Amino acid sequence: MTTQTPMSPRAAWLLILSASAILMLTMAARLTTGLFLSPINTSTGLGVASISLAMAVGQFMWGASQPIFGAVADKYGPARVIVLGGVMLAIGLAATPFVSSQFGLMLTLGVLSAAGAGAGSFSILIGATAQRLPAERRPFAAGFINAGGSFGQFVFSPLVQAIIQASGWVVAMVSLAATTLLTIPLAFLMRGQKAPAHASTTAADEFTLGRQVRAAMRDKSYLCLHAGFFTCGFHIAFLVTHLPGEVGLCGLPAGVSATALALIGLFNIAGSLVAGALGQRYRMKWLLAAIYGGRALIIAIYLLAPKTALTFYIFAAALGFSWLATVPPTAGLVGKLFGTRYLSTLFGLTLLSHQVGGFFGAWLGGLAFVHFGDYSWMWYADILLALAAALVNLPIREAVPHSTAAAAAAKA
Repeated sequence: MTTQTPMSPRAAWLLILSASAILMLTMAARLTTGLFLSPINTSTGLGVASISLAMAVGQFMWGASQPIFGAVADKYGPARVIVLGGVMLAIGLAATPFVSSQFGLMLTLGVLSAAGAGAGSFSILIGATAQRLPAERRPFAAGFINAGGSFGQFVFSPLVQAIIQASGWVVAMVSLAATTLLTIPLAFLMRGQKAPAHASTTAADEFTLGRQVRAAMRDKSYLCLHAGFFTCGFHIAFLVTHLPGEVGLCGLPAGVSATALALIGLFNIAGSLVAGALGQRYRMKWLLAAIYGGRALIIAIYLLAPKTALTFYIFAAALGFSWLATVPPTAGLVGKLFGTRYLSTLFGLTLLSHQVGGFFGAWLGGLAFVHFGDYSWMWYADILLALAAALVNLPIREAVPHSTAAAAAAKA
């Protein structure tokens, strides 16, 4: 088995920082869409359910695009994929103010911008770094890159809300579109970072792409990851799309929802870094079970608490710690199970399941609001799905982390 030439520490950090900055910009565009739901509804009169469906299509397309772009990145490198995605994302956002039908929103927010964001998202960025870093550094790198996406949410949520209030949602949307073009120069910093074709970490790396995908889809552990990630997508899409509506139902100003989304991003920076670090010491399936179980408890406490601004801020901080902390251990487990040769594709497929859940979270949230006048049933569904996700991760086969095994051997 051959091994790849290790990167210098400086080159490794440049790669990780570039990937983190790209994710910051693409996730900022994605995770602030809920702030536009009410303004778009006021402007077009389409109704919450219709706009929610368009945004739900975007949730699905963001996931569906990632295994496709991941396969292209695995073959040709990530830079071209990220440049194409940046252009698509900017065009989709900039065109949104000029459409006034549900079909138009599906095309701009649901297809163009969502697929463009997918081309510069987790599977491509984490896959590109994992192919060049040693196994013991990959969980940390995944956590650091993931924290970049959370930082984007923290910075852009209050900024976008401030622009909406000061200059209107059209100016805010076009400004966001212009910002996403910064992914293009950042993509050039990732040129030449694709691992050599002969490099491998496991025997699975020697498979062709088709053979590897077929083998993965027959693997029970891989399917368990898909099931858990479905729940993660359901939670996140529901909250990103409908948290502003929940805040409004409680009679609180729009600024509360923007601050809450920012707090989710801020605390997920810590959650992502902690998940990445713990993934080097403990079995990642236990981390996933704990994260999902914790979410069920947090949501249950929120439902029992008085609905004040402080409650939303505490809820956002607690939930934020687990928000996308599922990404580093999920990506790490895919790498453990199948190696890194096709990690962008295989992790991209798990993100497709994530976004199938996201589609239902965004869409059903809108239907629940229209039919019941609130989101109570969605919160109950969140709790049940979180408990199911905690349980489904337990049967995953995973070896003891190398650092833990080495420490145990030293004590013996």
